[in-house]
Amino acid sequence: MNDERFKGMTALVTGASGGIGAETAFALASRGAFVLAHYHTSREEGVKLLNRIRAAGGEAELVQADLSQSNGIRRFVSMLQERKSPLDILINNAGSLVERTAFLDLTEELWDRVFTLNLTSAFLTSQAVLRDMVKRKDGVIVNISSVAARFGGGIGAVAYSSAKAALSCMTKGMAREFAAQGIRINAVSPGTIDTDYHRQFSSPQALEGVVKATPMGRLGTSAEVADVVVFLCSEDARFIQGQVIEVNGGFLMA
Repeated sequence: MNDERFKGMTALVTGASGGIGAETAFALASRGAFVLAHYHTSREEGVKLLNRIRAAGGEAELVQADLSQSNGIRRFVSMLQERKSPLDILINNAGSLVERTAFLDLTEELWDRVFTLNLTSAFLTSQAVLRDMVKRKDGVIVNISSVAARFGGGIGAVAYSSAKAALSCMTKGMAREFAAQGIRINAVSPGTIDTDYHRQFSSPQALEGVVKATPMGRLGTSAEVADVVVFLCSEDARFIQGQVIEVNGGFLMA
């Protein structure tokens, strides 16, 4: 039997051109949602995702915005507000370490850029879609945090881990405020996932060290994270609120 649990719903996934974002967009679309798949520069990868979704019988649309800049976020929010179709699901996935930088070399400009992309974009996008969700007393938001929020991340990732820690905290504050209005808000905190992100920012030796420190003995996959996001968006998670779900193979346990 086809899984159409999100049929008739519209979902927005930011940072959807690759990795966790792409798998989440595909997972939601293949279960009936119409997906707005956001990308910044990787239009070619976005088109590949669009074709993959359509080949599976799903529906999606690409939207472009630079969420690392305030002007880009404002344009993105304006676009969302102009849409006549309300959003039922928001996945705040856009984020990046941007560049690995030692603490004493970290500039205010880079700090601001990392926070804008990983935290401010989620704050302003959530604020934009929540207004309509409150009117309808229905909606789901899932923020994508990181295991780095729990332990500070690797050397050179202080800005990123700090922004993700703030995102996890923001998730709980939002959940407390909007729970009574029928809106469920949670977060997923991936460990080290086998994506281009970690191939860009982590050395092979560092990744080998993570594998050795992970009880399950391997890196995670984007699909495994997407499965948890899908669960949180579904009615199966109807009494889950304000949680940060760790998906890390046992690398870090509560």
